[in-house]
Order: sequence, then C-alpha cells, then structure tokens
Amino acid sequence: MQHVRNAVFVCASLLAAPLFAAAPANPDFDAELLSIQQAWAKVNYETAAGDVRNEAFEALEKRAEDFTRQNPARPEALIWESIIESSYAGAKGGLGALSLCKEARGNLEAALKLDPKALDGSAYTSLGALYYKVPGFPVGFGDDQKAGKLLQQALRLNPDGIDPNYFYAEYLFEQGRYPQALQYLDKASKAAPRPGREVADKGRRGEIAALTAKVKAKMS
Repeated sequence: MQHVRNAVFVCASLLAAPLFAAAPANPDFDAELLSIQQAWAKVNYETAAGDVRNEAFEALEKRAEDFTRQNPARPEALIWESIIESSYAGAKGGLGALSLCKEARGNLEAALKLDPKALDGSAYTSLGALYYKVPGFPVGFGDDQKAGKLLQQALRLNPDGIDPNYFYAEYLFEQGRYPQALQYLDKASKAAPRPGREVADKGRRGEIAALTAKVKAKMS
C-alpha cells in the first residue's frame, strides 16, 4: 500500500476487546504465509510497473484467496489477502481499483472480528491506510478521521513497528502535519529487521527515505 491518496484510482477500545487464545502451531500455515509475504514484496518492490506487475498481483491475489479459503479461522490469512488486494488496486488504478479496496476493507474488518491483535495489529494499520488513501464520499469510502483513529490503534499494539510508524507518518504528511510526520518516520527508520522479510524491509526503508525527503522539502 505504497500509493498516495489520489493514486488509488489513478486508487472498541483495546481494553474492552475480547481475549483470544493463541492459534495452535501449524508449520505448513506459517510457511505458506511467509511465502505469500515474500512473493508480495517481490511483486511490490522488484517488479516493474505495468502489465507484468498487474498480472503478478492478480495471480498472487488468487493464491491469497485460496489460502484464506483453506484457513477461514485465521485472521493472518485475511490480513494478507487484503494487503495484496490493496496493493493490486494501487498498481491497477482506474475505477476498477475501488472494488478491490472494498474487498480489502471487508477482509480487514473480518480479521479484526477474529483477533484484533493478530500480526501485531496489522489489520488496524492496513485498514487505516485504506481509509486515508481511498477518496471519500460520493466516490469512495475514504475517511481521514477514521483513518487516524485506526492508525493510532495500530501504534498502541505495535509502537516500534516499521509499518504502523511509516503509514501514520504518511497520514500525517497528507494532513500537513510535517514535524509530527518526521518523528514517526524517524521511529520507522529505526525499526528492527524482520526475519525472512528482507525485501519488504528494504523496500519500506526506501519509502521512508523518500517520504522523509518530501517532508523536509515542505518544511524548508
């Protein structure tokens, strides 16, 4: 979900949340989840924009849908299906991107019902990003106020994570809150590496650097 707001088409309180038991160990599930994450990073960061990337995202979306279908009680599968749908929407552009964004929103809402803490609150991060990237009514469902609340919730669950800090910084940039955006970009840049996610980390750090330059240019 690296695109800015206009590119989407060109794209209960934690204390009150129910407690969920940890999912039983499943090496096959974990291996496929990591493989999907790595495939997404390769398409998102290492595949040139255009038909080849769109076709790769389409194939990966189908793979993620199958993964979710095989694991309907696992929020992690829903979260990653939604991330792929959102990224595909950004790559695809046009009005067809809205249907992908709506599918992503539905999957993220379903994941939150299963376990809001899954993947360190990644559903909050992804849903918050959707709400500030998608145009608002009457074209889409975008809502900056809702986006801010969701992203803050994500940071409560994962205060040091690279993704929640980056996306909240991007949100703040869109709001014109440049000094605050820099603070979260700095925190994102210092996030610990994620084992097996080297390509994603490298790509995200590139986005952090690019957004930092944009923020500083606005402040100069």
